Amino acid sequence: MKIIERIAKDFSGPKALPLEGIRLGICLHITKETSVLVMALKALGAELALCSANPLSIQNDIVCFLKKQEIQLFATRGESYRQYNESLLKVIRFRPDIVTDDGAELHFLVHRIGDKKIGAGTEETTSGVTRLKGLESNGHLKYPVIAVNNAQTKYLFDNRHGTGQSTVEGLMRTTSVFLPGKHIVVCGYGWVGKGVASRLRGMGAIITVTEIDPIRALEAHMEGYEVSTMMSACYYADIFITCTGGNRIIRKEHIEIMKDGVILCNAGHFDFEIDLDYLKSQDQAPKEIRPNVQLFSIVGKRVYLLASGRVINLVGAEGHPPEVMALSFANQLMSIIYLAKKLDSLESRVYDVPAHIDRRVSEYALDAFGINLDYSTESSFSI
Repeated sequence: MKIIERIAKDFSGPKALPLEGIRLGICLHITKETSVLVMALKALGAELALCSANPLSIQNDIVCFLKKQEIQLFATRGESYRQYNESLLKVIRFRPDIVTDDGAELHFLVHRIGDKKIGAGTEETTSGVTRLKGLESNGHLKYPVIAVNNAQTKYLFDNRHGTGQSTVEGLMRTTSVFLPGKHIVVCGYGWVGKGVASRLRGMGAIITVTEIDPIRALEAHMEGYEVSTMMSACYYADIFITCTGGNRIIRKEHIEIMKDGVILCNAGHFDFEIDLDYLKSQDQAPKEIRPNVQLFSIVGKRVYLLASGRVINLVGAEGHPPEVMALSFANQLMSIIYLAKKLDSLESRVYDVPAHIDRRVSEYALDAFGINLDYSTESSFSI
C-alpha cells in the first residue's frame, strides 16, 4: 500500500505532525489493510482507539500485531453482539475528537448516548452515508462527517472492482460451486452490484439484475443483463447475492418459491438484507455443512445461507486486495488530516471528500502503479 506510505511521508513535517494531539476513534474491519492505515495515523501523531465493524471479519493475527504497537484495540473474532456493543462503547469512552466508521454504527451510538463531544467524523460505506444523511435531513446530526464513500477514487474502485472480485472469491471459498451456466441474481445495480455482476459474468454465470431504480435498471439492461423482478427470478435462479443496503430484500414470499438447493448470500454491509428471522423460524437448528455455509431445511427443500448473512467478501474471504484498499484508506487518511485542521469551522452536515483530495489520491495511485499521464497542448482537447 505505497499510497498510504507516501502520504504519511509527505505530511510528516519537520516541526509538527498534523495529527499531534488528535484523538481518533476508529470502527473498521480489523484486517491487514486497516493496520496500514492505523500505523500511518499513529506515525502522524494521532492517539487511537480501535474496534471492529464486523465481529466475523476480525483477523486475530492483526489484533495481536496492533496491540504490540500499543494501539488501544477492542476486538475478538466471533465476539457476541453484546461484546461488539461494549467494544463500541469503549471507543466512545476514549473521548475521540474524530470518529472514523464503516457502516455508521459508531456514529449512531455516539448520537444515542448524546453526552459525548465529537469534533468531526468520516464514513466509509454507502449504507453508513445513507444513514447519516437521514440524521442530517432530520436536523439531528451533531458534527460534520466526510462521506469518504462518495469519493470517485473510492466508489469507482473499492465498491466496483474490490467488492466485485472479493465477493466472487468469498462465494468460491465457501461453496466451491461451479459458476459457468449458473443462474445468479444480483439484487441491486449500484456500484457494488455492477462490480459483482461484471465479475460473475466473466466467470460464465448467467446474470439477472433486480432493481427499484429505473435508471439503474435501464443501465443494467443496456449492458446486456436480464432485468427482472425478484418474484420472477425466484422460480429459476441458483444463487442470490444482495447488494442494496436495504432491509429484507429476500423475504418469506421469495424463499417459499425458490428451487431446492438455492444459495443465498449478502454483499451489502449489514446482515438484514436476507430475512434471517424467517429462515430461523423454519429451521431452528440449521446444519453447518462447511465453514460459513448453513443448511436450512424448509418445507422439504434445502436453502444454503453463506456467512450467516453477513458480508460475504470479508467473512468468506479476505475482503479487498491491498491495492484497492489503498485508495479508500488514502481518502480516509487525507480526510482525517483535513478535518483535524477544521474541527471548529465546519457545520454539522455530511460533506463529500474535497475535490482536491480526490484528485490527489488519484495522482498518488498512478504514481504507485507506475503510470504516467499524457499532457495537453493548445490544440488538443477531449470530448
